Amino acid sequence: MSLQNPVFIPGPTNIPDALRKACDMPTVDHRSPIFGDILHPAIAGVKKVMMADAAELFIFPSTGTGGWETAIANTLSPGDGVLAARSGMFSHKWIDMCNRFGLNVQQLDVEWGEGLPVAAFEDILKADTEGRIKAVLATHNETATGVVSDVEGLRKALDQAGHDALLFVDGVSSIASMPFDFDGWKVDVAVTGSQKGFMLPPGLAITAFSEKAVAASKTAKLPRTFFSIDDMRKGYAANAYPYTPAVGLLHGLKTATEMLLAEGMDNVFARHARIAEGVRAAVKAWGLDPCAKRPELYSNTVTAIKTPEGFDANRVVAHASSAYGMAFGAGLGDVAGKVFRIGHLGMLTDAMALSGIATAEMVMADLGLPVTLGSGVAAAQLVYRRGADAKRMAAE
Repeated sequence: MSLQNPVFIPGPTNIPDALRKACDMPTVDHRSPIFGDILHPAIAGVKKVMMADAAELFIFPSTGTGGWETAIANTLSPGDGVLAARSGMFSHKWIDMCNRFGLNVQQLDVEWGEGLPVAAFEDILKADTEGRIKAVLATHNETATGVVSDVEGLRKALDQAGHDALLFVDGVSSIASMPFDFDGWKVDVAVTGSQKGFMLPPGLAITAFSEKAVAASKTAKLPRTFFSIDDMRKGYAANAYPYTPAVGLLHGLKTATEMLLAEGMDNVFARHARIAEGVRAAVKAWGLDPCAKRPELYSNTVTAIKTPEGFDANRVVAHASSAYGMAFGAGLGDVAGKVFRIGHLGMLTDAMALSGIATAEMVMADLGLPVTLGSGVAAAQLVYRRGADAKRMAAE
């Protein structure tokens, strides 16, 4: 693997030099005012990125998995009902976690490549007249399949059903890359991590809690120690953590939010949408299909690409690594060996995306797949071009 090549896995993502330098800092006293000058601006910046002005934000030294444990352990009690759909590897993992916590999970099995079954959720919630379901789990962007789901629609379904369940959203591979409106969608707990849209190394679990979720934490009976939001809140009040924080990563997060907000979140979202459109144009030119079943499900952060029946998609990932020093994502769970993934989020440009598309073409041609060299690159270039001639052609 060449460290000079960009990575095209859906996380951890490429790290800008400015963020590497921000994380590389001298040791500071994490119980001094200096740490508060890092912590509180980082929290404020993340809240702006997530459109979560009304939320309480808690950042733990962990990953998205730890963020989900934070959501569950702080708001629920043993035996509480949870409604979830198994539609990909990460929704599968959150369901497994709930089962390990002794929660009563009502699971809907969804074909991988489909999104959340919002209408089915609404029917189940309407039928739950006794309020046994205490939380609804939603994976906003399923990293394994390249599928984005309708969280805003799910919130409307909860409201239509008149149900009081908490809405938990996994935004690990969407937040800071695709529109995410915590306040507007009335999300109760949102979870993300440092290593995707925030363009940092892994190591931070970022969680946002609504007032309703905070209220639920007062009576929840599941055990929590390391992931206690009450302990974290007390630490914040003293410009500290309840234990040793990841100071360098938090300084990186402060800088990352400054970079994102300086670019403008609408511009960040537009950049991701454009790069994703170019990747999808390349996939079409190759004669292949995305795992996502319909255009409205297409993710702007990762595309899972189906290979022909009988072909092991893991060969694409292995050959790209050994022959060209470039990393693509392997298929996971139910789609293992059936898809390879191109991650297109975080620090990425059109030109960087073209390098990944060109390499994927060479890999597939090397492996005997009927892909014409240059076809995907040309298709993506038509999306990415911004010169006078390109503008004229677009107008025509």
